[in-house]
Amino acid sequence: MRIIVAGLNHKSADVEVREKLAFSGPDRLEKGLRALRALPQIREAVIISTCNRVEMYMSVEEPGEAIRQVKRFISSFHDIPAGLLDKALYFYEDTVAVRHIFRVASSLDSMVVGEPQILGQVKEAFQFALDKKATGVLMNRLMKKAISVAKRVRTETKVAENAVSISFAAVQLARKIFNDLAGKSVLLLGAGEMAELAARYLMTNGISAIVVANRTFERGCELARAFGGRAVEFDLFKEEMIHSDIVLCSTGAPDYVLLKQDVHEIMKERKQRPVFIIDISVPRNIDPGVNGLGNVYLYNVDDLQGVVDNNRDERGREASKAEDIIAGEVEVFERWAASLETVPTIVAFRQKALQIGEDELERLFHKSAFDEKEQEAIRHAVSAVISKLIHPPTAALKEDAEDRDMLMALMRKLYDLNGDPE
Repeated sequence: MRIIVAGLNHKSADVEVREKLAFSGPDRLEKGLRALRALPQIREAVIISTCNRVEMYMSVEEPGEAIRQVKRFISSFHDIPAGLLDKALYFYEDTVAVRHIFRVASSLDSMVVGEPQILGQVKEAFQFALDKKATGVLMNRLMKKAISVAKRVRTETKVAENAVSISFAAVQLARKIFNDLAGKSVLLLGAGEMAELAARYLMTNGISAIVVANRTFERGCELARAFGGRAVEFDLFKEEMIHSDIVLCSTGAPDYVLLKQDVHEIMKERKQRPVFIIDISVPRNIDPGVNGLGNVYLYNVDDLQGVVDNNRDERGREASKAEDIIAGEVEVFERWAASLETVPTIVAFRQKALQIGEDELERLFHKSAFDEKEQEAIRHAVSAVISKLIHPPTAALKEDAEDRDMLMALMRKLYDLNGDPE
């Protein structure tokens, strides 16, 4: 069994392409996961879909054919011409694929190195695939290992210290626009994890009022109470924008929730006072045409990259330490994965040895009169001899990665291990 990764991220594709390939919502994700898992070459699958990446992790029979099938699946499922995907998609196999998921979970491949959200997103994606029975031995081990590696990186390096997320980057950008956030009011469209994190950062920067508009009103109320703000029904958010200096949108809606004409009318009511709008949703929830209106400053997730550039050097030094940790962990995983190939041979070898022992015992007991106690003692002695005899070759198969294929072939020939055990 082989491991491949197919995907795209903020480095390989801009937001317009990423939003087309996003698996928005659990229903869409489940449908995609089932369709992917149904491909002839795919044995196991996990899909990670965030605002900055869409990636499919799979165990496959033959990587070349699997990649061809996955390309056709992505094009068909998202109704996107295959040619449009050629420049955006990347594919990794085996060791490179393992290293990639370890780097992703450890936030070394994020737009903002060290941001904390991605580990939670990896956990959620893995749990979702697990619940849908889309994983098996290989993917389960890979994802669990990725999570443990990420935790080790955070413990042993400073890559996550003062980590900035997309939400924090948005707040930093707001500070550049307004110079001082004291006394400014904020409207949060959506009450998810990003919105909550943004609210925490905003409160520490002097924001005077927070209003939350969420489709689930109860969740909006819960978040508003946590920060001493207030909640409104989602349908009323345009009225609230008249009094809001900063609007942070992360609703997860599949379409625009705010159009250019809407903002044009709102700006009339605001008497053209500046408004800063940050759309961190993928797909985008704010009409890009809004940016053409006077005194309206609209930024999306791709625009936030410049906000975090100042942290790059320091994080780069810590990231190099993390890369060393990951390199060692990749080797550990590779040894385990390679050992899986020896299991059929080891099982066949052990079963044949036990069967030979059992056959000889039956012949012995048939010819000689031993009582039950004596038979048990003889069985125990034979079993011990067999275990000691088979231990060295099986241990060599598990431990000697360099000569493993040769040893397996030799063992199967020497002991006539024809075919795998049922």
